[in-house]
Amino acid sequence: MKAIVQDQYGSPDVLQLKEIDKPVIKDNEVLVRVHAASMHPDVWHVMRGKPYALRIMGSGLLKPRNPVPGTDVAGIVEAVGGDVTRFRPGEEVLGEIVRGHQWKNGGAFAEYASALEESLALKPADATFEQAAAVPTSGLIAYENIRGRVDPGQRVLVNGAGGGVGIFATQLAKGYGAEVTAVDTSDKLDMLRSIGADHVVDYTRDDFTDGTEPYDLIFDIPGNRSFEDLKRVLAPDAKYIFIGHESYTGSGGRWIGSGMGRFIKMAIRSPFGSQPQGPPRPEETEDPIVVLAGFLEDGTITPVIDRTFPLSDVPEALRYLEGGRAQGKVVITI
Repeated sequence: MKAIVQDQYGSPDVLQLKEIDKPVIKDNEVLVRVHAASMHPDVWHVMRGKPYALRIMGSGLLKPRNPVPGTDVAGIVEAVGGDVTRFRPGEEVLGEIVRGHQWKNGGAFAEYASALEESLALKPADATFEQAAAVPTSGLIAYENIRGRVDPGQRVLVNGAGGGVGIFATQLAKGYGAEVTAVDTSDKLDMLRSIGADHVVDYTRDDFTDGTEPYDLIFDIPGNRSFEDLKRVLAPDAKYIFIGHESYTGSGGRWIGSGMGRFIKMAIRSPFGSQPQGPPRPEETEDPIVVLAGFLEDGTITPVIDRTFPLSDVPEALRYLEGGRAQGKVVITI
């Protein structure tokens, strides 16, 4: 099969289109004929191998443990392992190749990819493969952090709303009945209005921490404002959810990213003062990827796709992603 292969860490120049063997699936795995895959910041981090802590956490110390990048797929089931009961060959699916933290390459940027049965869901018939591929990782980050934390009528602010995670966080908060303020750059504000944001703020011109009405929840993706600033606009008993996506300039340093540093500060400070944080997540009652597929089907979420690239142009797609101007998702068609 054709696949993008990464034999070393570095810039998009290390990525090459090659012919390699198809994956050999295990009893609990599904072989997917990939029609579309999507990108998100962790794909970029693993390509670069920075921060270095990610290498220790699973990506591979000196070179990528898995040479084929990508984690999110949509496609058609080619074959199933002996223990798989939920899927049959010929069915259309979406899901993740790597579950949990995306600290290693998953193999999605290829004509075929293998995935655990529980990492997949049936693709809604009315959704394109490109739309379905845009959902998994970004949608799961938004859903797993917002579910059970938003009540109808509450005021929610999404900082970094115009990126992959932000578009889903904005739509999910609206779906749960919140009044949503979306914060990003001026070129993304019309798009944010189109997906349901009640209010939009261009953070390069206006300070969203100067507001007079407090928010019941702040969903903070970039973490570009201090806790002290944010506290000015947090209501009593408000929830603060920090995602910690970095800029693509490597501003967090070689060993740990700035997002990790912020998490450490939260952990240190919380025992000694009133530090706003999100509550424990509610217990899952259904596979999150199945829930997201349902939201895609009923229109609760609608992916925003900025651009699509063919498999051969994955290096160019990553250059575009690291430019930081994408509105929503960047998708690879295969």
